[in-house]
Amino acid sequence: MGSGGRALAAVLLAATAVLGTAVAPGAVAADGGGAGQRARAWLPEPTGPYPIGTTALHLTDDAREDPWQPGRRRELMISLWYPTSRPAGPGDRAPYMEPAAGAHFGSAEGLARINYGTEPGSTDWSGIRTHARQDAPALPGGRRPVVLYSPGLGDPRTWGTALVEDLASRGYVVVTVDHTYEASEVTFPDGGLAPSVFPGMLGQPDLDIGAVLRKALGTRVDDTRFVLDQLAGLAGRPGLPAGLAGVLDLDRIGMVGQSAGGFTALQTMHDDPRIAAGINLDGQLHFPGPDGHTGVFLPSVAEDGLDRPFLLMGTGSEDSGAYSRQPGWNALWQHSTGWHADLTLTGSRHGSYTDAQSLLPQLARQGVLDAEQLRGDVGDIRPGRAELATRSYVASFFDRWLRGHDDRLLDGPSPRFPEMAYEG
Repeated sequence: MGSGGRALAAVLLAATAVLGTAVAPGAVAADGGGAGQRARAWLPEPTGPYPIGTTALHLTDDAREDPWQPGRRRELMISLWYPTSRPAGPGDRAPYMEPAAGAHFGSAEGLARINYGTEPGSTDWSGIRTHARQDAPALPGGRRPVVLYSPGLGDPRTWGTALVEDLASRGYVVVTVDHTYEASEVTFPDGGLAPSVFPGMLGQPDLDIGAVLRKALGTRVDDTRFVLDQLAGLAGRPGLPAGLAGVLDLDRIGMVGQSAGGFTALQTMHDDPRIAAGINLDGQLHFPGPDGHTGVFLPSVAEDGLDRPFLLMGTGSEDSGAYSRQPGWNALWQHSTGWHADLTLTGSRHGSYTDAQSLLPQLARQGVLDAEQLRGDVGDIRPGRAELATRSYVASFFDRWLRGHDDRLLDGPSPRFPEMAYEG
């Protein structure tokens, strides 16, 4: 449930094609694999009028035991992205990943290899820079709608930065969530690093895949609802950037996620009325049955439907596409009474709705992964078109349902985006 999450899920499923197709580690050694010669890449510029700031917060849920680490309280890292009046200069941009996280993500044990087939040690992930100023004061001017972002299975919260930055530059406060011990790795303020438990599960002969996925997705929903609780109490938190707590409008909350994050967005929306509108970026809503291998399990959001607006965005993958091709999406569609639409980005693949779309083509040109792997990750669509389409439709949806500004893009097929098939 990322070319990312689906790849990890597919490896866990060990030939069961319920969640997608596994990818192999990159077969081509990177030309820049040596120390000091690692590949570099950059993120596309945000398109909105506002410069952006970002800050990271460490949260502890004292009321919940960590489901992956019994005996420990559940700890999370989140980041907030928001408009500021102080743009970041070339030397002031926040890193894409912390050094320890970037080193682990790109290692043989990290999820960049399992999810995207990149050559271990080939890429300087922490050398990538965002467009945000670290801990900048929030831009005054009233309260702003809040959007939560949840990444794909195994992906870190940074893997949607291009989309998140764009929303923040358009005037939203965006909250990204790392799902600890599922995400490839999470770094904490004390320097500790919590790696994913999933790679250690690979190859276990008696692993109940359905149970693992249901546990992961249930944990994600609990994480998200806890984060929502914590946002209401930010005003008293020490060290928060000036003005940030005061600009969050918690009466206007949306959520978007990719792959398993898309499931998380819609299931949390089903469970928690605080989320007014949600977007599922190619996240399946059906899973292996109770024994982990047979039958199909539908979550309650698919069986009950939603009474608030949601958007489904599929890809050109064989196991994606329009809602009618996926049992979970189809059930959700049939049972929902709220506004909903379904889009398919022609020529794309599962990673096209993540930073894979902008970063991996650059890395492929430097030998980090081969052309076949790249096509499996992001398809044949031009990166700039995929990025523009994703950003435009996501912003249009949230503008319509959180701000009351309707640009009519979601009324039907658009000549601006002929690569986007529409069903409403």
